[in-house]
Parts: sequence; C-alpha cells; structure tokens
Amino acid sequence: MEINVQFFEELPPVVPAPDRKGPKPPWLKVRAPGGPNYRDLVRLMRAHRLHTVCEEAHCPNIGECWEHRTATFMLLGDICTRGCRFCAVTKGRPRALDWDEPERCARAVQTLGLKHAVITSVNRDDLPDGGAIIFALTIRKVREYVPNCGVEVLIPDFEGNPYALRAVVEAGPDILNHNIETVPRLYARVRPKARYRQSLELLRRAKAWGPPHMLTKSGLMVGLGERIEEVIQVMEDLRAVGCDILTIGQYLRPSAWHLPVVRYVRPEEFAELKRIGLEMGFRHVESGPLVRSSYHAHEQSQDARQRAHT
Repeated sequence: MEINVQFFEELPPVVPAPDRKGPKPPWLKVRAPGGPNYRDLVRLMRAHRLHTVCEEAHCPNIGECWEHRTATFMLLGDICTRGCRFCAVTKGRPRALDWDEPERCARAVQTLGLKHAVITSVNRDDLPDGGAIIFALTIRKVREYVPNCGVEVLIPDFEGNPYALRAVVEAGPDILNHNIETVPRLYARVRPKARYRQSLELLRRAKAWGPPHMLTKSGLMVGLGERIEEVIQVMEDLRAVGCDILTIGQYLRPSAWHLPVVRYVRPEEFAELKRIGLEMGFRHVESGPLVRSSYHAHEQSQDARQRAHT
C-alpha cells in the first residue's frame, strides 16, 4: 500500500480566522434548513418527545438529511455526563431513565418508513451499564415494528464495561459504531474521560461477539492539530481490530467554549485519506469536510456489504 505523506505536506495550509464567526472555506458552505420535510420531522420529533444528535450536536448536514427524511435518534435524554471539548451536547446531571423511550423511538422509525435507522445516545456514566439496556430494548422494538429496517447504533464506550457491550451486541444491530474521534496524542485534550486503547478494545470485542452479519464502524475528526502520520496510524489500528467502515470529517467549533479549529483540511486531503483507507481494507470510507458518523449511513451500509461480496 502506497502512502504518499509528501502529498499532504505540499498542499498549502488553510488557516481559520481567529473569530469562530469568521469566513470558512467555500467547501464548508451548507444550505440553511427549512424545507417541508425538515419542518415535518421537527413536528414528528416533538410529538414523540425524542431527541436527535442532528440538533443537539449542531450537525451542519441537518438541512440536507432531514429534507431526505433521515435523522439520528439520540437515546438516554439530552444531557451528557461528560464534558468533551469538541461536542455541543449539553453537559450536566441527567434525568431519570425514560423506559418508554425505546417504544417512542421505534414508533417514529415506523412513521417515517425508514429503511435504515441510526440510533445514538449521550454518555451516561451515572448508570451501572451506561444505558446499554435502553439501546438493547430500542433495537428490539425497531425490529418488532419495522422488521426490514437496518439498525445502526453509535454507542459510547460504557467505561469499558464488557457486559454492557454484550447486551447491545446480543440485541443484533446491523452496524455497531463507536467513534475513536481523534489521535491518541490529543485524547487528554479532546476526550479527557475516554481512553484510546479502551475504544479499540470495544471495537475488537464487538467484532468478535457480534453475529456474522454485523459490521463495525468508527469515525475520526480532523483539524484539531493531528499529524497525517498519526491519522494513518489510527486507521491502521482500526483495521487491526476488524473495523469495516470508517468516517472522516472536519472538526467544526460549536462555540467559543469549545476547542478551536487548528486547520481546515482540504477536500483533496479527504480524497487521499479515502484512497488510503480503501487500500487498507476498509469496506467503506466516507471522507469529506462535512462528513459525520451518520452522513449517508444507509449508502455506507449498502456499499460495505457489496464490497464484502466482490
């Protein structure tokens, strides 16, 4: 496999303005949300008293995705127990578990007529199992109401609890995603309560314990000060634990409290990282400035399964 590090070094840097409200490169421009399907989804989420990571994490693709009637459901409330410096989700003391949440989520999937549902959550370090039981119940409810719908879960690390992970895996998701987020050197600053090797071990166990049809997936942010050699090493580490699908996207600063953008990564670099990832053996690599974990998730799943049979 050829990795041309010089390719990245020869590209001119794009330095962001010090003010987060300053101009961004043209490839980061997105359409403002507001179409009829977007408004319909807003009403649906409110009617079912559901949260979405699209809204809570200020995803730049919400206008595009919701207009195509796709959304990522967020379980376990809307308050996270961790204070990661890259994430816009509210931090604090969560409310009590909502045992009716799996039912409402599955009914929303049914109402939308989804072929592929993406389900994530906040971190719930206040719970012994990190909320794994709610994930498992939701997967089973979606299977009950929409049997032909693909189910993808984006899970937290459950603080390394293997029993929590097994509960989710045994519920039988089609894709189990856990984001590695950044390179090991930056973990203390970006993910202070997470551990790099723990996240890799979670993905390794998921691949070993999951049913044969289950794919594993992970995601990386770039633009936080990582070096290209570090990114490639993370990609190699993910392949070493059998990760099937990889997403790579630009970090965007949600507020002045969050970590600053060190660099805006050019589209050419994302394309090269995709090429490298596919040569490494990933079944699918979604790499681009606006890519997020659930961006084009259904298409990612289809492409990964097609590559498995070629």
